Amino acid sequence: MMTMTLTTANGRDSLSQSAQDYSLVAQAIRYIESHRREQPELVAIASHVGLSEFHFQRLFSRWAGVSPKRFLQALTVEAARRTLTHSGSVLDAAYDSGLSGPGRLHDLFVQCQAATPGEVKSGGAGLTIRYAIQPTPFGDALIGVTERGICALSFVAEGEASRTIDELRTRWPAARLREDRDESASIAQRIFADSRQDEPLHLHIKGTNFQIQVWQALLRLPAGSLTTYGDLARTIGKPSAARAVGGAVGSNAIAWLIPCHRVIRQTGVVDGYRWGNERKRAMLGWEASQAA
Repeated sequence: MMTMTLTTANGRDSLSQSAQDYSLVAQAIRYIESHRREQPELVAIASHVGLSEFHFQRLFSRWAGVSPKRFLQALTVEAARRTLTHSGSVLDAAYDSGLSGPGRLHDLFVQCQAATPGEVKSGGAGLTIRYAIQPTPFGDALIGVTERGICALSFVAEGEASRTIDELRTRWPAARLREDRDESASIAQRIFADSRQDEPLHLHIKGTNFQIQVWQALLRLPAGSLTTYGDLARTIGKPSAARAVGGAVGSNAIAWLIPCHRVIRQTGVVDGYRWGNERKRAMLGWEASQAA
């Protein structure tokens, strides 16, 4: 299981602080990415987000667990290309062994259960989805849960909470939505906090057979590794379906736990993330720095 480095005693306060840190880190990542060729110094990045070098270094290291310089190195295209080269063999080995690969027991930590054909056809009639927006280390996220597991984890852009809830309602049009802050806070703590997991998290996923096959393949990709749409298509036995795989990746409704952020272009370029490219870079940079 992957965990976040959090510093305060109370789990909910930890996630709130980490979410506040992320808002500044996201600004820094946008600046770093737009000035990547210039390899900006710490003073320039800190000035851009309105902090002193000392306070920015401290905040960034608290959030990422590494210095801004090391994080910047992890975000370079060259690093992504090297990781892709290595990840190909890692993913093949994971599939050959039937396990998730070194350092990643995601198949034990996360268990998927697909929606029944009846639930899909009815739009979730008879289901109650308990939901709320909670802070996470990568910004606020809407978490939705049914009796069978987590059915939604969507990052919320600033000022778009209502739209994100509407998207959940559109995905499950006949389900009953009920706000439940306590349950969603408990789940957010389990997903992102630095604690031992005694019970797996269950996901209640809704998609076509092909989409579910792609999402299950993503669960086997070890932390710190990357793959491309083409390689993902090859590993599920459909080498000519890279475009369809891209569509399935983009349709994933459960961020982070189903790690669609680990799919990038063959060139090493990081883009095309439905919840924002800087958020994707934050996730990949954090995982790369932890793996290193």
